[in-house]
Amino acid sequence: MARNPYLECGKIINTHGCEGGVKVQSYCNTPEDCKALRRVFLREGDSYRELRVRRASGLGGFVLFWLEGISDMDAAAALKNATLYAAREDFSLEEGEYFLSDVIGMAVRDADSGEIYGEVTDIMDSAVNHLYVVRTPVGEERLLPAVSVFVKKIDYDKNEVLVTPVEGLF
Repeated sequence: MARNPYLECGKIINTHGCEGGVKVQSYCNTPEDCKALRRVFLREGDSYRELRVRRASGLGGFVLFWLEGISDMDAAAALKNATLYAAREDFSLEEGEYFLSDVIGMAVRDADSGEIYGEVTDIMDSAVNHLYVVRTPVGEERLLPAVSVFVKKIDYDKNEVLVTPVEGLF
């Protein structure tokens, strides 16, 4: 399965200052991961336009970016509510790490019996961990905690999530 080369990394929620700064709600694991980006992209139809990051800093749990070509408050305001993307290659993953967006669309299969329980259609945040929204073959939705007790393996080659769910979940 071909993976999108761009990943959502944040959303511009406001301007910052009068020199074109933008305040970004980070979608990365940490705001520090977002702040480390040297470029971001805006989606324009089916293509992505690169914007170089001139400067970045943190503000509480948010990230402030000053982007090339955005030099005043009006230009920054025009980007409010825009989703920012990062190139997949601009992140490095440790062994066993994966991008959450890659799990959407994967089949959910029992690690022991091989039974297919459904497909991951969305991922939700909870106070403790992520929850995979799994649509069963009969169209029902089940929430599967994305923790190692239940999720045994993300298999990119087979495009599936191998699980050992609690009895009665599916």
